[in-house]
Amino acid sequence: MVANSDEILHDFSPLLKHYKDGRIERLVGLDVVPPSVDPKTGVQSKDLQISPEINVSARLYLPKNPDRSQKLPLLVYFHGGGFLVESAFSSLYQKHVNCLVAQANVVAVSVDYRLAPEHPLPIAFEDSWLALEWIASQSTDEWIKDYADMNRVFLGGDSAGGNITHNMARRIGTQKLDGINLSGITLNCPFFYGKDPIGNEGADHFIFSKNYNDRLLPYVCPSMSDCDEPWINPAKDEKLSSLGCKKVLVYVAEKDFLKDRGCYYKEILSKSGWNGDVELVEVEGEDHVFSVLHPDSENGNAMLKKVASFINE
Repeated sequence: MVANSDEILHDFSPLLKHYKDGRIERLVGLDVVPPSVDPKTGVQSKDLQISPEINVSARLYLPKNPDRSQKLPLLVYFHGGGFLVESAFSSLYQKHVNCLVAQANVVAVSVDYRLAPEHPLPIAFEDSWLALEWIASQSTDEWIKDYADMNRVFLGGDSAGGNITHNMARRIGTQKLDGINLSGITLNCPFFYGKDPIGNEGADHFIFSKNYNDRLLPYVCPSMSDCDEPWINPAKDEKLSSLGCKKVLVYVAEKDFLKDRGCYYKEILSKSGWNGDVELVEVEGEDHVFSVLHPDSENGNAMLKKVASFINE
């Protein structure tokens, strides 16, 4: 380790820089905002520890004027950030989940899992599963007990959070989790990949290009053998048909490097023997996780409405 070195060992801009002296500089998602009553939507939020020993926690959300006599769907949300940055407590995700909760009229749990490289994969997956077990106990919190319908549970996430969402649904399909009936999942520009490029993955005009992801994946998961492991490339999962829900909504953006993988996910899931319905929505003129970055835009708001419809139909 080189003392006081500004030389960069790993450059994953615009997300993170890792210096030769061991310093890790996160470039986004550093701000933390407190839970609140959102003045625009009336959505309430509060924070709870899931496992203080390993610093896994969550932000819970309750829509305006909930009715105890009419329980609401429960949305478990996993934030994006390449497994490297962001949190459930950043201003970006506070605003995004507030908008989702208001639009869909759901109770939500936004999970704050630990990040690589300090906590390499599969730690994010194990933290997320721990959060689902915590939710499934139903004795965790009065908001969940009083307002959430555990027979209408949905998982959702963007980018890396979309990847986590898929992997959690896959695990629910093969490993019994009493207390949760998983109705569906929503994948917003999900982070899937593979060793061999498909579609436009060979193009070099994307910020998160093939070269970028070829470097990123071994960095966040040093134990991986290659980019075709089933957790990142569902096409290589021989048990994909075991996905533990009956409906899936996949969103992709026209200008996103990950668009073709999202489209391919719909194709392979449809052909896997899985007994469910998968819907793919491609949004023209938009880039990666546009609805998270710009929830008030025309397309961002339209996507929130689509997710709300998917949950409540």
